[in-house]
Amino acid sequence: MPERAAERLKAADETQTDEDVIGSQIRELRKAKGMTLQEVADSAGISVGYLSQIERNQSKLPIGVLKKISTTLGVQINWFFHASDVPADEKDIIVRADNRRKLTFTKLGIQEELLSPNLSGPLEMLMSTIDVGADSGDYSHDGVEAGIVISGTLDLWVSGQHFTLNAGDSFSFKSTATHRCANPGNEPTKVVWIITPPQY
Repeated sequence: MPERAAERLKAADETQTDEDVIGSQIRELRKAKGMTLQEVADSAGISVGYLSQIERNQSKLPIGVLKKISTTLGVQINWFFHASDVPADEKDIIVRADNRRKLTFTKLGIQEELLSPNLSGPLEMLMSTIDVGADSGDYSHDGVEAGIVISGTLDLWVSGQHFTLNAGDSFSFKSTATHRCANPGNEPTKVVWIITPPQY
């Protein structure tokens, strides 16, 4: 966790977080994950009205509540503190390599880094690192996605068709098609994905 974020967490333990920055991030992430206000509120043990106020920056957000919301949305709490580490002139435009938001799917062997500055726009850009032998399993969702293999080898299935891609190869398909990816090689595979609308 960045030092500044850690300091803010410590200072906020008995007070409130900077909800004018965090509320909109909660809304962006919830929508990208396709979750309703009711689903997140129920899981976090808070009311829908309270969650709605948090997202609209109209209510205080104790750190304990933020921890519950983070767990529900599947991210570490420092996800919401990245905005405070971004210079004002770079906000919503630039993502520095050492300040990417990250998700790790431990059981799948896939780590993802958000390359786009937020999830409020029409698309998201991700960098996936797929461990040797890792397999995403079949899934589908609304939208369209495209990508390019940066390093390693990628097995890609789209609507039952199988493709093997190497570094420099790219692809695009409708996300409503059942798709799956895996790493059949002997080194981690890195893939940049562009997805619209955001599905993080």
